[in-house]
Amino acid sequence: MGERLTKQDIDKIQAEIDERKFVIRPKAIEEVKVTRAQGDLSENFEYHEAKKFKNQNEGRIRYLERMLKNAQVVDDSSASDEIGINNTVTVYFEEDDCEEVYRLVTSIRGDSTKNLVSIESPIGKALLGRKVGDRVSVTVSPDYSYYLVVRKIENTEDDPSLKIKKF
Repeated sequence: MGERLTKQDIDKIQAEIDERKFVIRPKAIEEVKVTRAQGDLSENFEYHEAKKFKNQNEGRIRYLERMLKNAQVVDDSSASDEIGINNTVTVYFEEDDCEEVYRLVTSIRGDSTKNLVSIESPIGKALLGRKVGDRVSVTVSPDYSYYLVVRKIENTEDDPSLKIKKF
């Protein structure tokens, strides 16, 4: 099974593939040709850098195409009173006596520094489908789990500024 992606994720990945194939690739090929003509290839740093960039671009294209080929499309719609993908959720951590705000996203968009929680993570799995007032057990490992309470759910639109992770 591949990545779980929404339709918007697939559209963004396809847009990146198209940009890399039809804009970046021709420029990279031309740069390799220009630098190759500069002379002795064994001492031509620009040529080696141009080839490296071209190969990295090709690798990224292959990676993204493989991701789309193996992707499992998930629906990002949810009832207005339950947590789904792209919802912003306010939760209360009982153990720490504090509140946190998270947004549930697909795994390729997850970024803990921006409170973007993957639906594949322990907290994401525990929250998906829950409602306001639910007390949720989040199991981190066989030896450790904690409880939180869902305080608020906001149905947010897909944010175009959310980027697909670069690997």
